[in-house]
Amino acid sequence: MRKLSGARGLIVGVVAAVMAAYHVYARLTPYAADQQAGLYITLGFSLVLAFFLYPSRPGATPEHVPWTDLGLAALSLGCVGYMFVFYDYVVNRFPTAHPLSPADKLVAVLGILLVLEATRRSIGAALPIVAICFIAYAALGPWLPGALHYRGLTLEILLDQTWFTTEGVFGVPLGVAGSYVILFIVFGAYLEKSGAGQFFMRFANAIAGGSRGGPGKVSVVSSSMFGTISGSAVANVMVDGWLTIPMMKRTGFKPEAAAAIEAVASTGGQIVPPVMGAAAFVMAEFLGWSYGKLMIAAAIPALFYYGALFAAIHFNAVRSGLRGIPREELPRLGEVIRSEGHLILPLLVIFGLLLEGFTATYAAILSSVVVLYCWLLEHRAWPVVAAGAVIWVTTDGRLAGALLAAVALVGLALAAARPGGPARIRRLVLEEIPIGLRDGAQHTVPVAMACAAAGVVIGIVLQTGLALRFTSFLVDLAGQHLILALVITMIAGIVLGMGMPTTPAYIMQAALLIPAIIKLGVPPIAAHMFAFYFSCLSAVTPPVALAVYAAASIGRANLWGAGVQAVKFAAAGFIVPYFFVYSPALLFQGTWADTVTVLVTGTIGVISLAAGLEGQFLRPARWFERVLFIAAALSLIDSSIRTDLVGLALLLVGLGLQKMRPAVIAPGLPVPAPAEPGTPRL
Repeated sequence: MRKLSGARGLIVGVVAAVMAAYHVYARLTPYAADQQAGLYITLGFSLVLAFFLYPSRPGATPEHVPWTDLGLAALSLGCVGYMFVFYDYVVNRFPTAHPLSPADKLVAVLGILLVLEATRRSIGAALPIVAICFIAYAALGPWLPGALHYRGLTLEILLDQTWFTTEGVFGVPLGVAGSYVILFIVFGAYLEKSGAGQFFMRFANAIAGGSRGGPGKVSVVSSSMFGTISGSAVANVMVDGWLTIPMMKRTGFKPEAAAAIEAVASTGGQIVPPVMGAAAFVMAEFLGWSYGKLMIAAAIPALFYYGALFAAIHFNAVRSGLRGIPREELPRLGEVIRSEGHLILPLLVIFGLLLEGFTATYAAILSSVVVLYCWLLEHRAWPVVAAGAVIWVTTDGRLAGALLAAVALVGLALAAARPGGPARIRRLVLEEIPIGLRDGAQHTVPVAMACAAAGVVIGIVLQTGLALRFTSFLVDLAGQHLILALVITMIAGIVLGMGMPTTPAYIMQAALLIPAIIKLGVPPIAAHMFAFYFSCLSAVTPPVALAVYAAASIGRANLWGAGVQAVKFAAAGFIVPYFFVYSPALLFQGTWADTVTVLVTGTIGVISLAAGLEGQFLRPARWFERVLFIAAALSLIDSSIRTDLVGLALLLVGLGLQKMRPAVIAPGLPVPAPAEPGTPRL
């Protein structure tokens, strides 16, 4: 991304801030543009910023916007502006009764090409290539062999479906980017500026840093919390890894293990409520669910993912005799909570609002306001937010609005009364709020472009009937064997995720693969979550494992060694989706008794899996004990009583064999040496 400065940087910053401010305004007032016009606005801003911020080649003219890119930005405005000039014609026309004019066709061709080029610049070539392949499929249908053969689409139908309807570029994915994603990214930008990232790290160190393998466990805790700020696995690695990876290496972890732990922990940030990755918002729209309901469904699988990783790190540390960080180097939990605990307030607010059934957009905006008050008031924000919560619960209507406004004014008065308070408020209004809006919009551009390009694919899939044919093909291939269809979907999700971000990878599966799984009897939420998980896990699956690449570069680790170790640590992540497909109660699809039962057996299963893969439980495990532990974990996937009893029996046999052998005390490593020069201390 270009690092623009001076007048160029100011202009682009203003455009980005206006983009974010408009999307906030549109969610707060009924006077904003209607839904379809809002899609045009989202795409227009995103295209312009994409050509301003991303060069045609990585690293090309990093501080200069060439005339060609200015021309492409102007052409983008022209294509989107055309939709506004002829807005009534566009929204009211019937394709069969109103053929496209030559000008319509020209605008559609240019618009699609601009979307594909902006997507290539912002996220890479994989998704545009996929979109071009689908366009070719739409045009070459009559000449394709076998099951791929169909009558084909005319150029007019293709352009009409892709550009002039709401089932192409301007479809559900782009609407999600403009309605939800940008607001949560703005929230994350403010949360990051408030110092929450450092708080998460210090909090995790205070809790887990002193235990065996403490730095690895710190990575688990901090990365899961940092996922609230960033829905990107690579971004999580680059923020957390510079601190956690050197700490892990100092306490005895091999470079490959340290890099793998950080990569796997950071990847899980996309699946942890309350703020998951952008694909989760798209999923909620596809399912017709509120985001709060989806957040609840995702809670237990996320707990399994991180619980298994935590257990694997512990077993690895015990087997290797690793120590934790010396206590004198760790912050005290009470001190961290007293000085920085207020930074957890925005997460509590957003979690509470979503559970209460408020829309995700409202929760994101209100939580962003809470972040700003926390920045102004620091620990004094507790009574202000508490007073607002009491008013919220006990009153309603205009009285509640008036009382909340009064509390907000009291908060501002308290901030102004602090030493340097007026200057801090002035800085907030003139610098921090505009910068947060700017950063939020700039980080939204790749997501918005990915959603727009994915819309091209979805439009063609719907128009050609490919989804129905592909579903029938997959069902016929798998027969009535659900496990085969799941394995095919898993492989497709990993392969798609290797070449593109999680959101478009998930959208591709939603169009082609998920309907087949649902047809085989899987509940829709389980089918969508299954595809979503494997789109995320591609970040740690060789040969293209971007999160591992980032972590290995920080830890100076062997890339393939780190990749293999990452798959081992993430093994539970590959098993958990099968858990909730065969036991939908894990997604709260069933009675409370069912949910509690599978929660208990699933917890035992993921711990058993971690023990088997790491070769450590009560004692270092022999090969046949490892087989017993892994077999027990796999048996506990199925929710039936019979398989649960088999799994528990296998686990007890393995533990009994270990208990019968004398304990072997690991030699233990020496106390870590003082930190190397340049290594940050906590």
